[in-house]
Amino acid sequence: MPLAKSPQAQGSSAAEPRPRIRPRPRIRPPRGRHALRAAGLLGSALLLLAVLALSLAVGAKQLTLAEAWQGLTDSGSAAYTVVHQMRLPRTLLGLLVGAALGLAGGVMQALTRNPLADPGLLGINAGAAAAVASAISFLGVTTFAGWVWFAFAGAAAVSVLVYAVGGGRGATPARLALAGAALNATLTAYVSAVMLLDTVSLDKMRFWTVGSLATAQPGTVAKVAPFVAAGLLLALALARPLNALALGDDAARALGTRPQLIRAGAIAAVTLLCGAATAACGPIVFVGLMVPHLVRALTGPDLRWMLPYCAVLAPVLMLGADVVGRVLARPGELQVGIVTTVLGGPLFLYFVRQRKAAQA
Repeated sequence: MPLAKSPQAQGSSAAEPRPRIRPRPRIRPPRGRHALRAAGLLGSALLLLAVLALSLAVGAKQLTLAEAWQGLTDSGSAAYTVVHQMRLPRTLLGLLVGAALGLAGGVMQALTRNPLADPGLLGINAGAAAAVASAISFLGVTTFAGWVWFAFAGAAAVSVLVYAVGGGRGATPARLALAGAALNATLTAYVSAVMLLDTVSLDKMRFWTVGSLATAQPGTVAKVAPFVAAGLLLALALARPLNALALGDDAARALGTRPQLIRAGAIAAVTLLCGAATAACGPIVFVGLMVPHLVRALTGPDLRWMLPYCAVLAPVLMLGADVVGRVLARPGELQVGIVTTVLGGPLFLYFVRQRKAAQA
């Protein structure tokens, strides 16, 4: 028989205070990490300024940095015409297009949870290019103001199609990559066929299809800027909701977000950014793949830091590739799309091998 507790024991156990459950402290990232990220973003901005200066100075007519600055600020300078009519529009267009492709790549990788996602590899740039080629060849559209709307339509259609063919909500990175590769190959072949069958379109598009900043005009920069600005603001506004969506749909709803609305906004941002960039200077690949990968190593997966870094460092890559193309083929030049492809191809294979090794 169990021994009964004495009244003193019963009283002492009843009088024992219950242990207080303290709330778990909120885990906040150390302040040093924020300071380091901010310092890195400032350093990236300074690097961008340096590349902007090189883009103004380097070309068929070589200028010193002092001559480029004088040509930029002094209307009586001998370099004023070269800088303002050729170098400045080209540099500003590279700045806008680079930021657009870098942000589009970061948003797509977050949306599809695929670190190998890229507007070029998933066929979105090819969709915009196919729509522009059709407008030029079949409808006689010859201006940026006319074909930019076709570029938006083509980019949006392929964005939705890749997501649907890849499996919708159940899409995996591998299925999205395969669907994008198939559509990209089909649309690229279509653009090539249109160019070969229509010599007028071939003359207008032979530099545009490989991705070039050489045809930049002040009017083009002014027309593309509002679309890129709208896509940039929308992408940055989606940074926190996309962070929540990365945890899964149920967790995102628990955090007060709407997954379907987030996905629609992300597709709209990618469409604006890729459509405007492709209409302005043609389909350029690998910028949206390389830059988010490099940035993620610096900032981690937090899109609140990753996307601003992409917006600053992607123009560094774009303008740097443009400067390299001018130097290597002087007095001619290599189009920026060729240079980014040469740089991005080996890196893409390296990323694929790294993922296979991690999964093995």
